[in-house]
Amino acid sequence: MTEALYMKDAYLKSWDAKVVSVKDDKFIVLDKTAFYPKGGGQPWDEGYIIKDGEKFKVVYVGKFSGDISHEIEKPGLKEGDLVSCEIDWQRRYTYMRYHTACHLVSNILYRKANAKITGNQIELDKARMDFSMEDYSPEKLSAFVEESNEVIKQNLPITIETMSRAAVLEEPELARLAIGLPKNLQEFRIVKIGDIDKQVDGGTHVNSLSEIGEIELTKTVNKGKSNRRLYFILK
Repeated sequence: MTEALYMKDAYLKSWDAKVVSVKDDKFIVLDKTAFYPKGGGQPWDEGYIIKDGEKFKVVYVGKFSGDISHEIEKPGLKEGDLVSCEIDWQRRYTYMRYHTACHLVSNILYRKANAKITGNQIELDKARMDFSMEDYSPEKLSAFVEESNEVIKQNLPITIETMSRAAVLEEPELARLAIGLPKNLQEFRIVKIGDIDKQVDGGTHVNSLSEIGEIELTKTVNKGKSNRRLYFILK
């Protein structure tokens, strides 16, 4: 399995690796990578795999059967090649800011309205969150976002820890997704925001809340039967 460097250090921008396999001249598996594969509403990272000064642009990253596969735009890499890698940092950092903002908002939604996340999508210029909430109003959601902005001013740290499946099951509030926990995992990565929030999560995050900036609610949608949606941007 590929060693996922981004799980421990989201700020890693460059590293060396070895090509483990090549499929169809364009799907590359490395022994270790900090490129984030598409998942959990967070898009994949882009950047470059570099061999002997030649750059191979990474245009897509996905996870398949435990391996992280990097799609490159041209052939030229071979199994056994020693390479260096670089992430498109501006793209990645934007997604980190939005992802942490989503965690903060979901914390407020859970505490104030017992709402669980049913879907989300992060983009470079906005984020969408879907959630279950019985007592809905646009005014309530606006107030929740403003409360999130007040918490951002506290500049709380974001830290990572791991917990066993048994420990997570004893704290059901750690799993905020309506679908529950993946059945095949026995150890979970936990993302903490100060002492106010702990969630099971495999994505990348900033180190402190001040890096988010300000959250601006742009749209709310009542999808019916407790299904709600909100959109926000970061300023």
